[in-house]
Amino acid sequence: QVQLVESGGGLVQAGGSLRLSCAASGTFFRGNTMGWYRQAPGKQRELVAIISSGGMTNYGDSVKGRFTISRDNAKNTVYLQMNSLKPEDTAVYYCNIRTVTQNSWGQGTQVTVSS
Repeated sequence: QVQLVESGGGLVQAGGSLRLSCAASGTFFRGNTMGWYRQAPGKQRELVAIISSGGMTNYGDSVKGRFTISRDNAKNTVYLQMNSLKPEDTAVYYCNIRTVTQNSWGQGTQVTVSS
């Protein structure tokens, strides 16, 4: 079983920054992909950014150039640095870890960007 604990959400003004963290614990393969998805009210969950254990990244189009994902494999932790935040970034952000046999989600952390 995998447990994901997220932190770092909150309220910020447009143009501001936030940093999300997600620590994984439990049993999982070292070869995994960790990342962030988000879901705004009335919308489907969408990709924000993912990063493989080898460091390969992929970003959603709406966050490219503003958000940066990174990870510390020794701590089994993934980070999301969010800069130049916009009101449309407001959503619940979910941490995810995926392997060939597992697909686990965190409980979500709220990010609210005021205009």
